[in-house]
Amino acid sequence: MAQHKTYAELRKELEARYPSGQTAGGVTIDDIIQLKIQNTYDTHLDIARDMATVMRADMAAYDADATKFTQSLGCWSGFHAQQMIKSVKRLNGTTKRTYVYLSGWMVAGLRNTWGHLPDQSMHEKTAVADLIREIYTSLRQADEVALNDLFKELKLAASEDARKAVIAKIDTFESHVVPIIADIDAGFGNEHATYLLAKELIKAGACCLQIENQVSDAKQCGHQDGKVTVPREDFIEKLRACRLAFEELGVDDGVIVARTDSLGAGLTQKVPVSGRPGDLASDYIKWLDTEQITEENPIAEGELALYQGGEFVRPRRLPNGLFPFKPNTGRARVVEDCIASLSHGGADLLWIETDTPNVDEIAGMVNEIREKVPNAKLTYNNSPSFNWTLNLRKQVRDQWIEEGKIKEADYPAGNELMKADFDETELGLEADNRLRNFQFDISTKAGVFHNLITLPTFHLTAKSMDELSQGYFGEDKMLAYVSTVQRQEIRRGISAVKHQHEVGSDLGDTFKEMVGGERALKAGGAANTMNQFAAE
Repeated sequence: MAQHKTYAELRKELEARYPSGQTAGGVTIDDIIQLKIQNTYDTHLDIARDMATVMRADMAAYDADATKFTQSLGCWSGFHAQQMIKSVKRLNGTTKRTYVYLSGWMVAGLRNTWGHLPDQSMHEKTAVADLIREIYTSLRQADEVALNDLFKELKLAASEDARKAVIAKIDTFESHVVPIIADIDAGFGNEHATYLLAKELIKAGACCLQIENQVSDAKQCGHQDGKVTVPREDFIEKLRACRLAFEELGVDDGVIVARTDSLGAGLTQKVPVSGRPGDLASDYIKWLDTEQITEENPIAEGELALYQGGEFVRPRRLPNGLFPFKPNTGRARVVEDCIASLSHGGADLLWIETDTPNVDEIAGMVNEIREKVPNAKLTYNNSPSFNWTLNLRKQVRDQWIEEGKIKEADYPAGNELMKADFDETELGLEADNRLRNFQFDISTKAGVFHNLITLPTFHLTAKSMDELSQGYFGEDKMLAYVSTVQRQEIRRGISAVKHQHEVGSDLGDTFKEMVGGERALKAGGAANTMNQFAAE
């Protein structure tokens, strides 16, 4: 945290400055100490610098022990991020190895002024930086609320030992601020536009930028069709643009995630110029879908030709001018993309966008990459675009048939496997067990340092609102809210049940007391209905 001084150090410093115990205007040093400690970061750029150091330490820990992977959930508001981190802290007693993922898909779908839009870089550039700032404002507010509660406890401490115990909790308080991995899509323009946007995201607090190798003005969601990649030199220039933004702003440990969509992208917009055989352009061009130029199949006016392998060939070209790659070359292109991004672009982490969640498939690609770059590691999208239940059940079925454990007729091969009838079968339970272990397996076997789910809060909000609406507007009325929301908040210890306190009402009361003393008009008095939720 930016604030590293202990309670005792601050008190000693302020007592030397104000021997009377207060300023000339009557502000007490007790109040100054509290506000200084509650202000866990001075600027969001300080957050970016600090969190980059956290990520680097986590990456080193993972290199030493692959079970120490990190996790995040995609959050489309500051409140989602705040509640996630508070929940993790309540569960584990720490936020270590927990991050926030900022999804460009959710910014496009939920956070732009033009309405809900698909993930095609049509949202405003400023929307991403605005969300980063909002998330960190919410996380810092969680710090303020929690520390304010501790200072209340300190004022009520009845003995010196009790005071020391509370001060120890204040001095060892762990901030709710954690690293954000921010999705910058394909950079929203050329390399200079990418650099300018990267600076804004970093100044908003991002210590990690994720950028993909698609054409910026033809960008598609990684799980949509029609993806168009850029030559590797073009992508490397954007990686360098992000690095320069980090360096300029003094975030020396800033982390860059280089994402490749080549596994599902069958098109390119540009044929790069090769200077010599085996360079980046040559290795990109070799995958183009071509046909021989012969007397029977001559080149026509306006067509392009390439000289490959001692002969002229014609690259196939679509009516829109795009060039398709040879079929079934995505995997090989992914491996080459990743090696180039690490070796030439200075990327720190990789992201391979896959069409199904398959540990062995990803491990195979990572093993090839590590032949060239031994410490290569991934951020992996445990995507809601996958039908996880169906995919894992099919994987189990195929494996068990191959091993002779079951016959093909024992379980259906198609979408019927999704039925609830199979939930408690041996196959269904095995698939669920593999889901439970999926992140551990992919981290220890396939080099995945960071596991994230891109859109969980989108789907969670949809599901939760449907659940409440079905009951509240149906037969249960108020019972629906009480049983599915409030009662669960109380019994699970979710602090948001006291919603006034959660959004800082007590902070306002504390500040009023600081400046007004007994004159303070406080909101948290005896008549506040939140007192009905006092801890038992």
